[in-house]
Amino acid sequence: MMKSVLTAIALLLALTAEVSAGVAEVVEVEAVSLGNGEYRFAVTVRHGDEGWHHYADKWEVLAPDGTVLATRTLLHPHVEEQPFTRGLAGVLIPENIREVSVRAHDSVHGYGGKTVTVNLF
Repeated sequence: MMKSVLTAIALLLALTAEVSAGVAEVVEVEAVSLGNGEYRFAVTVRHGDEGWHHYADKWEVLAPDGTVLATRTLLHPHVEEQPFTRGLAGVLIPENIREVSVRAHDSVHGYGGKTVTVNLF
């Protein structure tokens, strides 16, 4: 009986540690037109990065229909830098698209945090 209680407690602690960083959220987006349908994005993400086992690992620019237009891969945790901003230039947006959404992803939960929609005109 005692062994099963201790096992249950250990499992609960492991699960709690896994989700304590929460989901990655987009806090702010700046989109600057560079001309000819090309944009530069500066995206601010907030996530309780805990190290290599749980961190915000990318953000994406999405068309209104959900098509991924660009991905910015984040190559390391930002434990001491929250929220953090990273840029991506050279993003081609078709001229018929007037707004895009940006979502963030983390290595444990995937997508699910706050997204931001930006008007491009």
